[in-house]
Amino acid sequence: MSKDYTKTTPAEMRPPILMKESNFTQIAKVAREEPTYIFTSIVHKIDVYQLREAFRQLRKDAASGVDKVTAKEYAKELIVNLYKLQEQLQTGTYKPQPVNRIWIEKDNGKKRPLGIPSLEDKIVQKAVTNLMNAIYEVDFKENSYGFREERGAHMAIRIIRELCLMLNIGYILDADVSAYFDSINHDKLIEMIKTRLNDGGLIRLIKQWLKAGIMENGQYSKSEQGTPQGGIISPLLSNIYLHNVLDEWFENVVKPRMMGRCFIVRYADDFVLGFEYKEDAERVMEVLPKRFAKYELTIHPEKTKLVTFKRPIALKKEEENGTFDFLGFTHYWSRTRNGRWTIKRKTKKKSLKKIIKSADEWIKSNRHRSIWEIIQKLKEKLRGHYQYFGVRCNTGMLDKVLRAIERKLRYWLSRRSKKGITWDKMRRILARYSLPQPCVTQKNV
Repeated sequence: MSKDYTKTTPAEMRPPILMKESNFTQIAKVAREEPTYIFTSIVHKIDVYQLREAFRQLRKDAASGVDKVTAKEYAKELIVNLYKLQEQLQTGTYKPQPVNRIWIEKDNGKKRPLGIPSLEDKIVQKAVTNLMNAIYEVDFKENSYGFREERGAHMAIRIIRELCLMLNIGYILDADVSAYFDSINHDKLIEMIKTRLNDGGLIRLIKQWLKAGIMENGQYSKSEQGTPQGGIISPLLSNIYLHNVLDEWFENVVKPRMMGRCFIVRYADDFVLGFEYKEDAERVMEVLPKRFAKYELTIHPEKTKLVTFKRPIALKKEEENGTFDFLGFTHYWSRTRNGRWTIKRKTKKKSLKKIIKSADEWIKSNRHRSIWEIIQKLKEKLRGHYQYFGVRCNTGMLDKVLRAIERKLRYWLSRRSKKGITWDKMRRILARYSLPQPCVTQKNV
């Protein structure tokens, strides 16, 4: 018979919860000390405290899923709700709900799907992710930077530059995986997880999320492959898959067979391979599609390319350096102020167009607002852009964004009256409200 938690007040439940530790230190210690150990009984570690911690880590302003329950509503009886959720997990009666699918416009005019899980599914997925991270943060390779604690895109960008310079890299294999998150094979993913984590209860939960399905406009559809859209656990599952498909393979099989030095840097499904010798790069480029096909993934033949990327003084007469894009930046060779060759980064064209288009559309839709309101929003957009793209040697591209947005602002403000706005008047407006100027925000990148 199910316990009636409504008779116990949240205040009576709270003290023992707050006294517990908030992490999985012991599990991480075992994972670190015994790399081949298979965890078979850890799902019970997800108790009310861990569910409460998971709820705390969620975004409270996120849209609700098919259950229509918001975080604010759930928090009114938080401890009672979490005890009920824990009981469902312990008795096996917990069943994930389908993901609510909506569509968001992309830069190229197409739309991409976005999944919104129910609130309780988010809570349980976050708790399971925290638990699994204690193990997989130990297992994941140094070359993986996506969706990991204390790692990120800027670190990956910095490491690529350092490795190219340090290892005398001459060739870059810039690869692209077609529809990666939608192509992950469920059975193969589960087999990968079982080699390190073979807890029946945890495996059952993951299988349920993978098969939960999608709800769109009241119509339900099954999930045959891919990770749960919008699922909090999806980034971790996708990292586990590519850890097995790519990272370990490159480290244990590819590297020992290379004549020269090489590296891999991966952020989620975006990765770059660097090689000292062209022969090594060509061998890997030939075998890479076969390796991915073995796991039902496809390397995009047109978007994958081999780029000569040598220090310019080492180029042969018939060779010419190319560039490559990674995480929104174009990487290229250039001279420093004192004449030395180095690798620089600039905002790639697609990212440049994206911020300008976003600002243009927003100004157009909101030109009826006061100038002060419009400027405040543009300040937010520019600061966000500078925060990511503000790396050394990229202030010229940041300035292009600023000037383009100023032109868009003048154009749409001029449409508010027949007189229009001259550049003299526009300069006075900009002097009064002052948009943020380009600056280097990522000094260590």
